[in-house]
Amino acid sequence: MSGVIVDCAIYKAGSRTEGPADFSDALDQARAAGDSFLWIGLHEPTEDELNLVTSEFGLHPLAVEDALAAHQRPKLEIYDDSLFLVLKPVLYDDADGSVTAGELMVFVGDSFVVTVRHGEANPLSAVRERLEHSPEVLQHGPTAVMYAVSDAVVDHYLEVAAELHEDLDELEAEVFSPDGGGAKNTASQIYAFKRQALEFRRSSSPLAEPMARLMSPGVPFVHEHSQPFFRDVGDHLTRANEQVEGLDRLLSDILAAHLAQVGVRQNDDMRKISAWAAMAAAPTMVAGIYGMNFKHMPELGWTWGYPMVVVAMAIIEVALHRMFRRRGWL
Repeated sequence: MSGVIVDCAIYKAGSRTEGPADFSDALDQARAAGDSFLWIGLHEPTEDELNLVTSEFGLHPLAVEDALAAHQRPKLEIYDDSLFLVLKPVLYDDADGSVTAGELMVFVGDSFVVTVRHGEANPLSAVRERLEHSPEVLQHGPTAVMYAVSDAVVDHYLEVAAELHEDLDELEAEVFSPDGGGAKNTASQIYAFKRQALEFRRSSSPLAEPMARLMSPGVPFVHEHSQPFFRDVGDHLTRANEQVEGLDRLLSDILAAHLAQVGVRQNDDMRKISAWAAMAAAPTMVAGIYGMNFKHMPELGWTWGYPMVVVAMAIIEVALHRMFRRRGWL
């Protein structure tokens, strides 16, 4: 169990203190103090490991099931003895252009916070360190942790959105370059980028409803003066969602423009092929007529017949070539 517990501490009057190793004793001590709370951080616990915490804190079995199964949408569930908030932090790998979403569950109750993390995305270490240097924030109890975790996740959304926009600018410049992406499979690149934007959108967009609920008064286990802080998180989330929606629209426009460019290039190629085929057809027709070897044909007995036919074919070719050049087919 020690490998699953990332950190465990009691916070009294905004400062970290050492408490009993036993969960139950630590929680009783925090509740007895009145101005304290216990914060336990878990990383990908098994069912048996999480059940040890569940039995001590009285977490709702449905919330525990969600915390174990992961693969949840961002949401806020209110139970009799706790709040259950699901967040999806994201990581962006600039090397391969992939967005990876983790999961972060936050249980908040009477004098306790339990965080359960799945995946590589880990904002909790930085959040805990920042809060421990801000005792005035920690004095607001478990609500401060829920706010700080939500704020860190949403602020990272903005950072990832900015990185995606930078990579999109490069992709856009490539698509609208003179060769339109050259021999690369540009359409496949654009579609892969849309998949990453969709993965990002699945993480950020559903969080708007839980944040709206936390902004409103009357939510149990949430400090009564916390609405402005969650409203600030909601504003940042709105900006992130707008940027993701803008990414998706711009990607659709780039894909449409790329396909239009491909169609134009194909039309140009077909015009060139048609022009060269027409130029090849004229001498082929003349040669075909004179290759039929009829006995009575004009110019068969004329000395200048052969040169005249060759000159006529050359004149036809030059005339066709000039006409196609003027029309832009060649």
